[in-house]
Amino acid sequence: MDFSLLRRIISRYCVGEEIWVDSRTVYIGHKEPPPGAEAYIPQRYPDNRIVSSKYTFWNFVPKNLFEQFRRIANFYFLVIFLVQLIIDTPTSPVTSGLPLFFVITVTAIKQGYEDWLRHKADCSINECPVDVVQQGKVARTQSHKLRVGDVVIVREDETFPCDLILLSSSRHDGTCYVTTASLDGESSHKTYYAVPDTMAFRTEQEVDSLHATIECEQPQPDLYKFVGRINIYKDNEEPVARPLGAENLLLRGATLKNTQHIYAVAVYTGMETKMALNYQSKSQKRSAVEKSMNAFLIVYLCILISKAVINTVLKYAWQWSPDRDEPWYNHRTENERQRHVVIRAFTDFLAFMVLFNYIIPVSMYVTVEMQKFLGSYFITWDEEMFDEELGEGAQVNTSDLNEELGQVEYVFTDKTGTLTENNMEFIECCVDGNVYIPHAICNGQILSAASSIDMIDSSPGGYRREHEDLFFRALCLCHTVQVKEEETVDGIKRGIHQGRPTSFYISSSPDEVALVEGMKRLGYTYLRLRDNYMEILNKDDEIERFELLHVLNFDSVRRRMSVIVKSSSGEYLLFCKGADSSIFPRVVSGKVEQVKARVEQNAVEGLRTLCVAYRRLSEPEYQEVCHRLNDAKLALQDREQRLAQAYDVIERDFVLLGATAVEDRLQEKAADTIESLHKAGMKVWVLTGDKMETAAATCYASKLFRRTTQILELTKKRTEEQSLHDVLFELNRTVLRQRSISGLSVDCLDFGLIIDGATLSAVLRPNQDGPGSGNYREIFLEICRNCSAVLCCRMAPLQKAQIVKLIKASKEHPITLAIGDGANDVSMILEAHVGIGIMGKEGRQAARNSDYAIPKFKHLKKMLLVHGHYYYIRIAELVQYFFYKNVCFIFPQFLYQFFCGFSQQPLYDTAYLTLYNISFTSLPILLYSLVEQHLTMDTLKRDPSLYRDIAKNSLLRWPVFLYWTCLGVFDAVIFFFGAYFLFDNTTFTSNGQLMTTNTQMMFGNWTFGTLVFTVLVFTVTLKLALDTHHWTWINHFVIWGSLLFYVIFSLLWGGIIWPFLNYQRMYYVFMQMLSSGPAWLSIILLITVSLLPDVIKKVLCRALCPTATERAQPQKVRTAGTPEVCVAPGSAGGEGLSEREPLRPDRTREGDSGDKAARSYDSMMSHSHSNPTQQALEYNPTTVLDGIGSPWIRRSCLGVAWQS
Repeated sequence: MDFSLLRRIISRYCVGEEIWVDSRTVYIGHKEPPPGAEAYIPQRYPDNRIVSSKYTFWNFVPKNLFEQFRRIANFYFLVIFLVQLIIDTPTSPVTSGLPLFFVITVTAIKQGYEDWLRHKADCSINECPVDVVQQGKVARTQSHKLRVGDVVIVREDETFPCDLILLSSSRHDGTCYVTTASLDGESSHKTYYAVPDTMAFRTEQEVDSLHATIECEQPQPDLYKFVGRINIYKDNEEPVARPLGAENLLLRGATLKNTQHIYAVAVYTGMETKMALNYQSKSQKRSAVEKSMNAFLIVYLCILISKAVINTVLKYAWQWSPDRDEPWYNHRTENERQRHVVIRAFTDFLAFMVLFNYIIPVSMYVTVEMQKFLGSYFITWDEEMFDEELGEGAQVNTSDLNEELGQVEYVFTDKTGTLTENNMEFIECCVDGNVYIPHAICNGQILSAASSIDMIDSSPGGYRREHEDLFFRALCLCHTVQVKEEETVDGIKRGIHQGRPTSFYISSSPDEVALVEGMKRLGYTYLRLRDNYMEILNKDDEIERFELLHVLNFDSVRRRMSVIVKSSSGEYLLFCKGADSSIFPRVVSGKVEQVKARVEQNAVEGLRTLCVAYRRLSEPEYQEVCHRLNDAKLALQDREQRLAQAYDVIERDFVLLGATAVEDRLQEKAADTIESLHKAGMKVWVLTGDKMETAAATCYASKLFRRTTQILELTKKRTEEQSLHDVLFELNRTVLRQRSISGLSVDCLDFGLIIDGATLSAVLRPNQDGPGSGNYREIFLEICRNCSAVLCCRMAPLQKAQIVKLIKASKEHPITLAIGDGANDVSMILEAHVGIGIMGKEGRQAARNSDYAIPKFKHLKKMLLVHGHYYYIRIAELVQYFFYKNVCFIFPQFLYQFFCGFSQQPLYDTAYLTLYNISFTSLPILLYSLVEQHLTMDTLKRDPSLYRDIAKNSLLRWPVFLYWTCLGVFDAVIFFFGAYFLFDNTTFTSNGQLMTTNTQMMFGNWTFGTLVFTVLVFTVTLKLALDTHHWTWINHFVIWGSLLFYVIFSLLWGGIIWPFLNYQRMYYVFMQMLSSGPAWLSIILLITVSLLPDVIKKVLCRALCPTATERAQPQKVRTAGTPEVCVAPGSAGGEGLSEREPLRPDRTREGDSGDKAARSYDSMMSHSHSNPTQQALEYNPTTVLDGIGSPWIRRSCLGVAWQS
């Protein structure tokens, strides 16, 4: 049986199989081909809808619940809740169900809100108006209704709604100019070309009369590759086939510039556009803190199971005696007697699990969610991270990784646009070894103090003068720059005014604009391209016209571009410019050594260099060039390879003219930021596509490399001289030998590694030949571990992601951060643990795909050293505190079973069990995790080494976790046995009640449990108060308010007979307990004893072996009649005053001399005696949350804020 038809149907209509189809046919305007042509086969394509949202209205509830219950803690509490519903358990199902419902609801609201924002963003894109040509008229529709084959009109400054093939343009030459900032981060203009047979169409009727089909490849993610052809049908003629390439394809997200309008046909729509295919869905990133939480959770789950097993075994050991198995007051039913012992034991085990399940802090997860969500606003509110030029501040795209900012060990950064401004400035040019800079004559040398003139010297001799003219003409002609003419107020375009143009230049390369502008300053001005003629204004104010015949576009493989022009005298000239490595081998004459020396010197200084050469063509040579180029351009198969071969033959036998130098300046404070990151213990890697010399110079300028840094090279040039195996082992021996010699001396281990993309591919290649080749990756990592900085040059975007992945997967599993500004950085941003995008002038794709977005590279310093430090400290304390307070909460319940015959009797009332984690102890730790500042922001910025104190998840390591757990067990033992000994001596009253003789309290289960619970709530809350360094009125309100709320709730809960309860066991218990004076004394004593060990431990640790953080914390000093002033330990004369003190005119800033600081301190002390109250109000340190915040937070925190 022939299944071919079935296979074709499946491949056409099943989305999953569509990728196997080699090509697609697009019918322009949805017109069928004429009779006798190919068969008309309508194909199904997706509409133009973009979907980035996760949920729909119908699947939100089931899908969200499914995802939430995949979390172990949520699923565990669901099981516990179901067990409470099914079997008879000692506690109400409400005690587990209510906290679980609260957690699920809060998380669902947060995720639903975030997805609603994504829906809004999708709708704004999908509902954008689009003009479509239908039956010779323009019809307006919405973007999501576009279909493949629709003819679209796009006007200037509009964004392309889908991937389009350009049919015609308002420009007579059939070109249009496009910016692809949202795709590849470049705001410069690129040129695209219309199909030659349709470029003359000017009206909708002409476009509608087109009868054609397009055959092209199926959607591919490669932005720079497209293969297709258009078949144009004419009356009674054979169809005309024209090739289509990437120069004809307008990509979705790009913007039309400097062109009034275009007509284009849709070929890829919706999620099949190249932009959508390049968008990698963000994998769920998990922070190190979350992993620690899960590990701790497993430990506590094991503890819980152990408790339940121990109590179950001891219960049956206790009940082995018949009188204990069925005492007189608790006879079992007949069904209970007949039930098998294994079933009874299993039921009891489940009941104990329910009784002790509160040791698993389910509310911790919702508190962490709220802390991350609310805490992320501190970054967006930070005024220091607001950029006036952009008018924007930092953005948080995901709040799940806030604390990861405090754990970064490796920083991977792009160079161009991230470390540098990507704003090119022409510095100099060199012609035959003679150097020229704008407005100065530098015949062979640079004269820094030369007088400013507008033109180059006209004195050189004939040969040199000819080469100068050729050089300057070459730079005015060999480019793809367009001229944008400025308009006057009256709307009249200004061309040349007083011999000088008032237009400005736009191009796909900022280097080209810098070069053309540099030539303009040296006397040669490029005017325009008109009717395929390029016009330039020479230094004599004469206009020269050159016919543009061919453009051999730049590509990253050739690393050069060329133009073929015809002068007014009929001479054919081939001008070429490119990288020195691609020009010098093709040069046959010229002053190569002089130019090469200047190029190398400029590269060392961090300048971007290009070489310029030319070749004269005779008429036969030109005809041969035309023939080769036309054959290659018309090829449907292997077009790119055939063009490359043609270019290789044409671009040779050059005469070298000279070289240029362009500077890409470092961003403001980029060097300071990198130096601070180094001091904080981070390793900084620069990943760039630039040449090694330029990138290395930038690394020296940015202080990534120091002059004392020993540079190790692992480049293609070196591996050509030696085998890769030998080079790797030699470098490895070098770093290991130096490390063994220097011991612990860090200065002697300052190595810097430079590697290029070709060598990296060889290192990472999985199947390598030769001895020991399988260890290349490990040897490379070993070398990198011993280097303080690494420069990776000539890197492709995919290689950047491979580098990040390689470091992530190393045995240390370090936390990585990637930062970049362009679409070529998106892959490494998504790969790193934390991805940060720069919101520069060149597109937002990196910012959109990142976890955080900042305006400038300098803002990375505060984001890591301040915000990251705070976030980690806060959430680490939150996690440890939650486990601690739950141990304090549930361990007395475990001890109580030894005194109640393992009868599963709860120690606490149901209300206390339910509200302990929800109300009584939740708000203080939540506020602490939002506003705690153990050090001031200025201290953290001034001393980056403090970042090392929290490195490698130091506050969530197992020793710290065990300390908190043991502290919780100790406190729980104090609570239980302290209360137990209070009830040791009891007597019966006249009305039959059991009273304690020493406290005169009623003795009972609920009184005992309430006493323990009261001590518990006060102890864990005061423990947090002792850990708080940064006090504001909000802290006081929440901490003391929580304790007050507990007291008021207990009074109401036990003071009123609630009609909806079927029991009144807590009636009058709390009030009767508080009526006993010894009970008050006992509560205070137990709280003090519980807190004392932790206080002693902190005092001893601070005195004997303080950490760098503790040494940096200011201490309070008081002079009689003066306000408290924070003075750092070891400071003299007030130097080191708390940075939270308001800065007065006489107050020294960081970097001022010590005597000024002493004078300002003495001045303040003398002023304070005159009016102590006023001075105290004036000089009290004020608090602003993280130095940022909404207006109400700013106003609310202007109070006393001491560093405890």
